[in-house]
Amino acid sequence: MSTLFYVGLAMLGGLLMTRLTRLVKLPNVTAYLIAGVLIGPCVFNLLSSDTVSTLGIITEAALGFIAFSIGDQFKLSSLKAIGKPALIITALESVGAVAVTMSVTMALGFNKVVCVMLGALSASTAPAATLLVVRQYKASGPLTNMLLPVVAADDATGLIAYSICVNIALNMINHTAFSVTQTILMPILQIVEALAIGALIGFVLALSHRFFRSHTNRMSLAILCVFVGVGIADKLGLSNLLLCMAMGASYVNLCDSAERILNCIDDWTYPLFMLFFVLSGAQLDLATLPKVGLIGVVYIVCRFGGKFLGSWIGGTMTKQPAVVKDNIGWALMPQAGVAIGMATMALQQLPREFGTQIQTVILSATLVYEIIGPLATKSALKRAGEIHANG
Repeated sequence: MSTLFYVGLAMLGGLLMTRLTRLVKLPNVTAYLIAGVLIGPCVFNLLSSDTVSTLGIITEAALGFIAFSIGDQFKLSSLKAIGKPALIITALESVGAVAVTMSVTMALGFNKVVCVMLGALSASTAPAATLLVVRQYKASGPLTNMLLPVVAADDATGLIAYSICVNIALNMINHTAFSVTQTILMPILQIVEALAIGALIGFVLALSHRFFRSHTNRMSLAILCVFVGVGIADKLGLSNLLLCMAMGASYVNLCDSAERILNCIDDWTYPLFMLFFVLSGAQLDLATLPKVGLIGVVYIVCRFGGKFLGSWIGGTMTKQPAVVKDNIGWALMPQAGVAIGMATMALQQLPREFGTQIQTVILSATLVYEIIGPLATKSALKRAGEIHANG
């Protein structure tokens, strides 16, 4: 069958599942993930593993547009209102997840290399799931305004944590001395490089509005820049999420008409996001669940506990209203693409005995988080009184 047939099949599966999940008021994200699991290799095998692999370009493109859209949350006028509190909450919820996961797993006697890496991987959150839930229910208010920048910045903290911890893990395995340059400075340099390139592309995109006046041409240029940005990030080994996020932030701050273009792109990319989640569901391997054991359960509980505690402390320190500090931790539960990508890198960088266990735990946790996470996000937004549509 043609690749386009399978694309259509994935979209049909996602749409049909929303009719069922709507009866029990589940978010569309959950429906897409369940549809992917059902039509994927684990259940009915309508999409084989090889077919899912051939559609990887869709996942790359979707992540690029997700990050580009989130860049809108870094408009200077918005950051002036919530900038410092958002940074403090992001730092504390990320550190909280890393510290709690790492310390509890070590206290329970698990392998220290695995504990260090699971701690690092606990920092990241899945911006795609959160963004789609916010859009579906047209959420707005103090919690939503704080949540989106925090989720966006989580990618940076997650990458920093991984880059530092993987070097610590390698030092432990090889019994080598700690290197500040390799362990801390190089990861930070890569992040700065991704942000700088993204900001430059955003500047060029904003500048192009002087030469292209029509709305359709400007929208085409924005889409073109996302594709180019993702390609450059892959070529240089940088984070495409950070690069595209910086691109979106630069664009909205330098161009008055950027918000209108972004709103149109959001409508155009919704089917792409749906495909992303269906394919993510198809990639989830149910067979990993029985292999996880105690360490997997501990990781799932500790990561959420650390994020909830850290975000609550951050909200309290910055004197956020109760709707923010009491609910934002619940909305930080989703975890997917970035964590899976870093777990795959761990499999490549560490000896297989460690990498395989780390990857198994993360894949199993992703299955749990991506099903429960959107529900937790919806529930948090509902308690905050910020849901304005039935979806």
